[in-house]
Amino acid sequence: MDNEVKKEIKVEKVKDRTSATTEIVVPGDIIKESMEILPGTGTFREGKNIISKVLGIAKTDGRVISVTPLNGVYSPQKWDYVIGEITSINFSNWSVDISGPYEATLPIAEVKGYIERDADLSKHYAIGELIFAKVVDVSKTKYITLTMKDMKARKISGGFVVELTPSKVPRLIGKAGSMITMIKQRTNCFLSVGQNGRVWLKGDHEDIACKAIKMLEEHSHTPGLTDKISEMLDKELKKGK
Repeated sequence: MDNEVKKEIKVEKVKDRTSATTEIVVPGDIIKESMEILPGTGTFREGKNIISKVLGIAKTDGRVISVTPLNGVYSPQKWDYVIGEITSINFSNWSVDISGPYEATLPIAEVKGYIERDADLSKHYAIGELIFAKVVDVSKTKYITLTMKDMKARKISGGFVVELTPSKVPRLIGKAGSMITMIKQRTNCFLSVGQNGRVWLKGDHEDIACKAIKMLEEHSHTPGLTDKISEMLDKELKKGK
């Protein structure tokens, strides 16, 4: 599957209203002129104006305006869950590709269970294997430490992984988990979502779940997306009957 989706983006000004809305903005766009509204992530204030820092989706929710970038590489944050690939094995740790500008490290001390000294670490996690892990530290020099000592952490087997632009992960999850719950229930698939934009899915209709995720990738900025994906799921599931 293609990791990049090429498309033209129609740029529109954000409408001046305080109810929850989403629109596309570019850097320098004045999103709101008000001292009563607060600038959130991806924005800054200049006088009375709240201005976008990036190309992305602007959301006005109550008294806060924020902008989620439409693209960009993953920037790891402490406590993020990520899906990573073991790339090398060292004396006391594993190197893990988490689809960002820097590799992460999984130390022996952050693995469940006791590992003997001089043990063959490949018997625990081999090169090429995938893990669902948690970020426990990001140093100032971007040294990233992972842990498997978390109830959600696991080695991934079976199914397959879909790549999603990291900034669109919140859109996949949806408000109160509404979007991802719909995809799970309708396709009868288990989904694990990493903040680094990798989504592992496994279940009855993996191909349809994958199609829903790719549809969200292409149309995340369009209104009525939940209904459109719901209609697509209905259509695809009927084909399989």
